[in-house]
This record gives sequence, C-alpha cells and structure tokens, in this order.
Amino acid sequence: MRAHRRKSAHRKAQLSAWAAKHRWSPTASEARLWEALRGRKVGVLFRRQVVIGEYVVDFVAPEVRLVVEVDGGWHEGRERKDARRERTLEAAGYRVVRVEAEVVVAEVEVAVARVRAAVVR
Repeated sequence: MRAHRRKSAHRKAQLSAWAAKHRWSPTASEARLWEALRGRKVGVLFRRQVVIGEYVVDFVAPEVRLVVEVDGGWHEGRERKDARRERTLEAAGYRVVRVEAEVVVAEVEVAVARVRAAVVR
C-alpha cells in the first residue's frame, strides 16, 4: 500500500511539473486561445495546464466543470487514447470540448464561440 502511495505521489509530482513547464511554453494555438479565454472573457474563469487525475488538460473552467482541449498535430493517430481520456474526464464529472489547433490559429472567434456555447449549456 505504501509503495502505491509513493508511486502515486511521484506521478502526481511529475504531472504537476509537466503542467507548470507548459504553462510557460504553450503552443501558438494554446497561447492564442488563452488570450481569448483569460479573465472571464467568456463568463467563467479558466485555468490552463491543470492536472485532473492522470491527465493534464489544456484549459479547465472548474465552476462549470468544463475542459477545453486544443487538438494539434500531436493528436493525430491518438484517437483511441484521446477517447479514453475524454471518457475518464466525463466520468469525473467534466464536459470536454475539443477545438482543432488550426481553427484556433485561423479563426479564434470560431473556437471561442464553441467554448462559449459549452459554458452556457
């Protein structure tokens, strides 16, 4: 039992360090969406690169239990893993909105509209 707790605590520390690192070096699409979401611009407070269970999510609005994931090239070929991740987050009580990185970069207002629609739902 103690070994499991140590392993779990170590994993949580790894995830927290990864999240902190990525808060300061976001992808271009994450940085652009963050500028559009920060400061309650869509009606709720978002946090970025947050550990939820075994995952680090791009953005979360805790008060409405909404996760926003920006899907870029890294997600290609990971559909099954992303689906499992989404099911796990939903089982924990979160709704998940996925926005393609290309949409964020080319038409950030479209991405924000998707997020805003999910917030009011």
